[in-house]
Amino acid sequence: AKAATKAFVVNRIGDAGFLIAIFLVFARFGTLDYTEVFAKAGTLDSATAFAIAVCLLIGAVGKSAQLPLYTWLPDAMEGPTPVSALIHAATMVTAGVYMVVRNHAIYDLAPNALLLVGVIGGATALFAATIGLVQTDIKRVLAYSTVSQLGFMFLACGVGAYTAAIFHLVTHAFFKALLFLSAGSVIHALAGEQDIRKMGGLWDKVPVTHWVFLIGAAAIAGFPFLSGWWSKDEILGQAFMHRHYVLWTLGAAAAFCTAFYMSRLLYMTFYGQSRVAREVAPHIHEPSWWMLGPLVVLAALSAVGGLIGVIPGGLENGAIHQFLGPVVSVAPAGAGVHTGGHLLPYILMAVITLIGLVGWFTAHYVYYVKPQQPDLLMNRMKGAYTLLLNKYWVDELYDWIVVEPSKGAGRLLDRMDAAVVDRAVVAVEQVTDLNAAGSTWFEKYVIYGAINVAGYANHVGARILRRVQTGLVHHYAAILVTGLVVLVNLIVLILWWGGAS
Repeated sequence: AKAATKAFVVNRIGDAGFLIAIFLVFARFGTLDYTEVFAKAGTLDSATAFAIAVCLLIGAVGKSAQLPLYTWLPDAMEGPTPVSALIHAATMVTAGVYMVVRNHAIYDLAPNALLLVGVIGGATALFAATIGLVQTDIKRVLAYSTVSQLGFMFLACGVGAYTAAIFHLVTHAFFKALLFLSAGSVIHALAGEQDIRKMGGLWDKVPVTHWVFLIGAAAIAGFPFLSGWWSKDEILGQAFMHRHYVLWTLGAAAAFCTAFYMSRLLYMTFYGQSRVAREVAPHIHEPSWWMLGPLVVLAALSAVGGLIGVIPGGLENGAIHQFLGPVVSVAPAGAGVHTGGHLLPYILMAVITLIGLVGWFTAHYVYYVKPQQPDLLMNRMKGAYTLLLNKYWVDELYDWIVVEPSKGAGRLLDRMDAAVVDRAVVAVEQVTDLNAAGSTWFEKYVIYGAINVAGYANHVGARILRRVQTGLVHHYAAILVTGLVVLVNLIVLILWWGGAS
């Protein structure tokens, strides 16, 4: 419930930015139709384009768990593993990347906003990757890897490599779904255990799960010719070719960390001495082929899925480039392109590959060849280890800066409500009650009293008049004569009074 609440609140912050962007677009263009907006986008002034792009970015950052709105996604892995696989691989978290790519025409008119996209992506990629280096929950490691890989996609958008961003989105769906479902297979085999410190030595007990997990880990780490290698290489190659050297450095460092923590995860889970609880060890088993079948399919896609970026036209001219080419531009207007010759892309490819391999085999040495090294490193780098283990204390910082002040403000408003608003309401209620009591008295004793008096007078008059109605002719004649005398006297009096005047 706490994770769901955090996801709801954080995403509402992003949605607020997205909603403002919608209002700005509608106010400027009078429509929200992509075709019409893009056709008129050239009429935007730079300030309006920047405002719309930044507000869209806020929405994208919330949906795709980028700095500073990333904290909800690692906690979202608390759900069932198939749900985690779906969320992290192919649904909600990729919506932000898609939105940035879909609105590329606006971002191309706001180069500063586009650069901000790249900076956020590069920073998030490295930031989340460093946290993943020390996590001990198998699903939490994968959750932070999702945040990091989404950072690579934002980095690609920031350098104008929109096609590379979608390419990595597709390949990431293959190996991330594979890794989460494989993790679920491991958890199933270990009766619900998720702590990798209580695993080890599983490679021969769950061999199919081991091999598919190995393929997924190698793909995300950037092993040559696997799906992640093609897309990640294209992202970093585009960053370097368009002279975004700082972003390239952030991406390269994140690639090293990615290879390291995935190698660490693989070795601590499947290799070395078994650390499985005694009561669980005899019951370790592979799941049925109903569970393993999808893993094998995803492993095949993780291995060869990257070829959509190569076949049929070669590097950066594969099927996905030809499919997206008519829709998105390759780079923002005015971006400088490196002229390093035809060999530069291959040199960059080799460098990125080497960085990934160094990261992978460094973890292999630390956690497999020299298994005592992790404890030594933790003691030597205790401060850095504590910082990463506590995830830079970002959640605590948010609690201190946002959550607790909000709770304090809520408590203050609650006291004000009780002391001021509630008392005012009670006072109004008392005045209303008093007014109602007065109205009731007036109605009962004045209005109803007058009505009763009038009714009683009418009753008395009727009784008097009834006595006159005797039914005798001489009584009626006497009354008639008396009335006539009174009338004549009245007329005479009036005439006399008029003559005297």
